[in-house]
Amino acid sequence: MKNIGLYFGTFNPIHIGHLIIANHMVENSDLDEIWMVVTPHNPFKKKSSLLENHHRFEMVYRATEDYDKISPSDIEFKLPQPNYTVHTLAHISEKYSSNNFSLIMGEDNLKSLHKWKNYETILEHHNVYVYPRISQGKVETQFDNHPKIHRVKAPIVEISSTMVRNAIKNRKNIKPLLCATVWKYIDEMNFYKK
Repeated sequence: MKNIGLYFGTFNPIHIGHLIIANHMVENSDLDEIWMVVTPHNPFKKKSSLLENHHRFEMVYRATEDYDKISPSDIEFKLPQPNYTVHTLAHISEKYSSNNFSLIMGEDNLKSLHKWKNYETILEHHNVYVYPRISQGKVETQFDNHPKIHRVKAPIVEISSTMVRNAIKNRKNIKPLLCATVWKYIDEMNFYKK
């Protein structure tokens, strides 16, 4: 049975920060693989700035091609929208029942976990691996020393997809923040320039 970490994100676009975290988590925890789950639409984000699902999946595919332990996943594309993590976890656990699935999230998400739909169910059935983030607010005391929540020491990466999109729009050179294959795709497709 493989222990697979699910790293959810809109990846609009995927940048080196995502890869640094995913690679660090898979190399410095008991996770065997990480699946980068491209989310079609986060209920908390505006949909207007999102590229089409297949474009974002293509970028994640290109970004992870050279990583043996990191793969793209479009599992949420086939689920009813808006979708919630608890439903995806139930679906993926049933579809790939020979694997054990865990959640990967930044500390900023842990601070709002108590607001997630059926978060108790998630913690009942899945481990959560948390990487550090600089963010406001406090983690709820119920999550302190929780047996299913594992904090992983990882580099704090302060790169955001919003920052990348804005830099492209303002004609800045952001090549160092993206895989070469992802940058090439964005440039060829003329994404984020308007």
